[in-house]
Amino acid sequence: MQVSRKQLATFLATIFVVNLIVMGGGAWLSYANEPDIPDTIVGPDGETVATSDDVRTGKTVFQENGLMNQGSILGRGSYYDTDYTADALELKAEYMREYYAQERHDENYTALNASVQAGIDQQVRQELQSSSYEPDRVEYSAAEVYAHQQVRQDYVERYYEGDRERGVPEGQVPSAEGAEEFADFALWTAWISHTDRPDSDTSFTNDWPYSPAAGNDPGGSIMTWSVIAMVLLVGGAGIAIWLYQSVELPEPEADGVSIPHPSEIDLTPSQLLSTRFVLIGAVLFAAQTFLGGLLAHYYVERDGFFGMRELIGVDILQWLPWSIARTWHVDLGVLWIATMWLGAGLFLAPLLTGREPPKQALYVKGLIGALLVVAVGGLAGIWLGINNVFDGQLWWLLGNEGLEYLEIGRIWQFGLLAGFVGWTVLVARGFKPLLDREPRYGLGHMIVYAGGSIGLLFTAGFLYTPRSNIVTTEFWRWWVVHMWVEGVFEFFIVVVIALTLVSMNLLSKKSAEKAVIFQAALVMGSGIIGVSHHYWWAGLPEVWLPIGSVFSTLEFIPLLFILYEALGQYRAMDTAGTDFPYRMTFYFIVASSVWNFFGAGVIGFFINLPLISYYETGTYLTVAHAHGAMFGAFGLLAMGMAVYILRLTTRTEHWTDRRLRWSFWLCNVGLALMIFLSLLPIGFLQLETGFTQGYAASRSLEFYEGGLIQALFWLRMPGDTLLIAGSVLFAWDVATKLLLQRKATATETTGHVIADRIVGDRDPVDPISDDD
Repeated sequence: MQVSRKQLATFLATIFVVNLIVMGGGAWLSYANEPDIPDTIVGPDGETVATSDDVRTGKTVFQENGLMNQGSILGRGSYYDTDYTADALELKAEYMREYYAQERHDENYTALNASVQAGIDQQVRQELQSSSYEPDRVEYSAAEVYAHQQVRQDYVERYYEGDRERGVPEGQVPSAEGAEEFADFALWTAWISHTDRPDSDTSFTNDWPYSPAAGNDPGGSIMTWSVIAMVLLVGGAGIAIWLYQSVELPEPEADGVSIPHPSEIDLTPSQLLSTRFVLIGAVLFAAQTFLGGLLAHYYVERDGFFGMRELIGVDILQWLPWSIARTWHVDLGVLWIATMWLGAGLFLAPLLTGREPPKQALYVKGLIGALLVVAVGGLAGIWLGINNVFDGQLWWLLGNEGLEYLEIGRIWQFGLLAGFVGWTVLVARGFKPLLDREPRYGLGHMIVYAGGSIGLLFTAGFLYTPRSNIVTTEFWRWWVVHMWVEGVFEFFIVVVIALTLVSMNLLSKKSAEKAVIFQAALVMGSGIIGVSHHYWWAGLPEVWLPIGSVFSTLEFIPLLFILYEALGQYRAMDTAGTDFPYRMTFYFIVASSVWNFFGAGVIGFFINLPLISYYETGTYLTVAHAHGAMFGAFGLLAMGMAVYILRLTTRTEHWTDRRLRWSFWLCNVGLALMIFLSLLPIGFLQLETGFTQGYAASRSLEFYEGGLIQALFWLRMPGDTLLIAGSVLFAWDVATKLLLQRKATATETTGHVIADRIVGDRDPVDPISDDD
């Protein structure tokens, strides 16, 4: 089936518009149906227990003190501490049982016989499940009032006084009053988890978390949509494979092709400057892996690090608690990958056009400086914010906004947005000669669209404040996080790989454009609306369950084709001969596609089945998915692009890929050992515990301190060690190669072996022909 680029571009534009309509309607629906925070919560005697202001202030306490990177709320956040929603619900049921045991039998609950306990259990379940939704005033029973007060006291002891056994430092929340307000916030999320929506027989969180004590369990719709998702995967994959074969997309081909050698390519000043992005990214990557090793060890020694407190008096828990270390670890992961991608975009523009705009090098220097200011300021602000250095509103403006992946203060976020916009402008300037002569769906336009989309989606993170309802906050936060990772990042991947193949003369520009548009259509068609699988348990409307089930399943299908394309790229490399100069680049790119398929695709599909997600969200299966998808897919691609840049900018006589080969294998083997020896086994054991004992048990300290689980935590050390070694070796190699860099050789009159060929790739009759 012959399909032109213009037809495919029209198809892509249609999908994008449909996505906007669905998600725009979803935003309206979510606002209209968010659970209100009641003005007052009162006891049976009318005495006020908590107010809406207490709950909202509790949310600011949660964010200001980094508690989303200590534990999680509504299943979203860190995996180290408990999930506060599940914990508050379980404690509430436990204290209600204790209240009735004392009131009716003057005994502790555990001292009662099984039949009496069963009667109390039934009373507590019925009471919680019969809670009615009143947006203005909620009336607690006497047992609920008692439970609320006890949970407050527990949270004061845990998060204000500190609990070293849990890995919570003293003063995690700096005041007892703040800890009580945090408990009010957690208890409100527990309340919406067991209180039915108006005109519905399920709670605001679709009866999540699973809690036999509170009467929460998965409803029939969760099972139904899980089955539909599995059927849809088989049918959708078959249709997509048929469509993919019908479109006739050419594969990269090396036989009989003249592949430009690095020494034949003239370099511009801005290209040489873009290598600084590679160096910054490599240093941040190494720092991230060291923090990852510290975090892994915190699971086996929660109040120290290999006995340093006893040996030399350094209390690492107080100076670098889990919440800060994990925040830095997550943010550095995003930063180093994005930094290398920024460098790749700036490097590819002169490579494919043969020209550099006036003062481009000066502007690139400015962007590097801005990146360093934002990175250092944002990371320092996190430490200062969590340690309560800032007064008033400055904690979330300059310090730590406290939401996973969007932790840095709002001012630094504006700085990042300005950086994305500036980068997009610089890339557009660089690609202008190509933009002027190609259609709007050409490769130059595509990378500008991809870069612009990253900045555009980032603006969703400005649509809430710390006082906003957590349900609304989560709606917009996932617009940034998910639509980046499973939307525009995937789009960026296929564009960058296509540009790289074109620059190597392994694929014609027209063929690359056709492949990019087709794959982007598949990614956008599933990935954007697929964000809704994050909305199932977050208090958002029930309609997201069927929508999320369908589109989360479809997200897996484009990854099949990305893997298929990677195998084609590997075959092209394999037939290019032993002298092929870009072999290491292809190793990283192909490995990226393999991990994208397994980490994002296979594990992602499994944990996003509604029935599995109900029990596992926020467990180690999610950790395995995150590491396989984020580092395996995006990180290895960033490293591959860095290697390509280094290959072209390093003096030929000094080039060696020995350290890069070692780094490649250390990183890939380390990631595999981490996932298969530790993360996945722990995750499956957590899933089993969730099935049999309830979600709170799967996230409890007792689970993490079990003998088998502790052994599996120790088994993470070999993989972590290899990854750290691989990152350090990579940073060392980057620094070494920058000392052996070529000089800028391009001039206005210089012929360019790549740009001249791309110009010749135009249609001989019409330079922007759509009939191919």
